[in-house]
Amino acid sequence: QVQLVESGGGLVQPGGSLRLSCAASGFTLDSYTIGWFRQAPGKEREGVSCISSSDGGYADSVKGRFTISRNNAKNTVYLQMNSLKPEDTAVYYCARTRLTRCSYYSGNYDYWGQGTQVTVSS
Repeated sequence: QVQLVESGGGLVQPGGSLRLSCAASGFTLDSYTIGWFRQAPGKEREGVSCISSSDGGYADSVKGRFTISRNNAKNTVYLQMNSLKPEDTAVYYCARTRLTRCSYYSGNYDYWGQGTQVTVSS
């Protein structure tokens, strides 16, 4: 059974850091591309970052502040988020796609985690 479980969200002050984890089960992580998305209240879901076997990328809004990585031995993808801003507040989701390259189109992803809340506020 394919599952993705996010963790690591929470409340942090502006300028702070969080590390999100996306633990995969039921499939081998390194054979798929994993994307991180977020959805703020009243806004559409947007792609934040993704990592495939050959490339990775970031949305312009997080470039230079977020870092995506994977630990194949632990079947887990991480999103290190630094210099957090109030506008980063959202529910963050990880998802899996069979594409071999990064994509920020949510329709390309077939399995999603339940999400983890990130709140950036003083």
